[in-house]
Amino acid sequence: MVFRDSIIASIKMIAKNKMQSFLTMLGIVIGIMAVIIVMSLGASAQEFILGQIKSYGSNLIAILPGSSDDSGAPASAFGIITTSLKNKDIEDIINLHNPHIEGVSMYVKGSDVLSRNDKSLGVTFYGTTANYPEIENSELEKGRFFDSGEVDSNLAVVVLGSKVADELFGDDNPLGQKIKIKKSNFTIIGVLKSKGGNFIQDQDSQIFVPLKTAQNILLGINYIDFSRLRVDKTENIDIVREEIVGILRDNHNIDSGEKDDFSVRSVAQALEVISSVTDMLKFFLVAVSAISLIVGGFGIMNIMLAIIQERIKEIGLRKALGATSMDIVWQFLLETITITFISGVIGILLGILISFIAAQIIVALGYSWTFVISYDGILLGSMVSIFIGIIFGILPAFRASKLDPIEALRYE
Repeated sequence: MVFRDSIIASIKMIAKNKMQSFLTMLGIVIGIMAVIIVMSLGASAQEFILGQIKSYGSNLIAILPGSSDDSGAPASAFGIITTSLKNKDIEDIINLHNPHIEGVSMYVKGSDVLSRNDKSLGVTFYGTTANYPEIENSELEKGRFFDSGEVDSNLAVVVLGSKVADELFGDDNPLGQKIKIKKSNFTIIGVLKSKGGNFIQDQDSQIFVPLKTAQNILLGINYIDFSRLRVDKTENIDIVREEIVGILRDNHNIDSGEKDDFSVRSVAQALEVISSVTDMLKFFLVAVSAISLIVGGFGIMNIMLAIIQERIKEIGLRKALGATSMDIVWQFLLETITITFISGVIGILLGILISFIAAQIIVALGYSWTFVISYDGILLGSMVSIFIGIIFGILPAFRASKLDPIEALRYE
């Protein structure tokens, strides 16, 4: 009975003092809303990132220069130049003729500004091998990709991403045209079909040249940046990975017990690492946004203390009519919990609405973004709002319960 009456009294108080109630609830509303937005957008971002990796196929293995532990990324992933991976390393893997390996590609990369007539465009160029389309699931829109003979011969040919072709040539046919990369003329032999950009590699905005041409003519290097292998079945990934590690350790003269100077990762391993990193980042952001909840809690406590001053006569009258100190404690504690719970519900609804609007904007920008409602966030928001009501409502409730009924009735 006391519980129901206190909730009804709380709702009536909120309705009667709209502006005061709004200011009381604002901090909690903003805090819960921030938690919901961070968790919803965080879950959507995680889904987006993992989806981009999965699009490459679960049977892909990446070989990168630089050592790392099983739960971390190699140094090369942070932009640190590591030259420990050579063409011969990958050629030795190819020469194994392992029946489980469907294809192997090698990559180096650089950047330059291309120009044609009055148009200029900054691009990333990749030097790669002839089987790039098979490894990356890419298709040609026009022309052809370079072959292994052109790779070995250092020929100056180039394949354009669809966006590069559109921006430089528009409706003109780029095949047979020449562009200059690092002051060297290259003949365009193909244009890739649009694949859509992602955070890993935006093929549409890049150009591709034969691997040895990039190494010898454009970059002047004798190493590769990374390699990718496609395995026939996911269950054979561990077998292939162990064989690759053995070859690379032999090639690099790494003794037993010494740390590798390379990293061999499967897509499944990459998914685990990225999932753990994004989870940590997501909950860190939630912790930061939750600071506003603490500020809102102190705001509620201060306003409830002020409300007690306004309701001293009411408290005195209740005590005179037989209400115990615990009745008064429960009355004001439940009022605070009711206010914070309503604030939490409003914050949750606003958080979901803003997350939905943000998702629609991101989709409109051309990204494959999924709107994800974080039910963990909703549960967390509800529990936190009640918890704040209890913690920050205790002091005002006990302050009210200690008022002397006779003095309270005399209060003006």
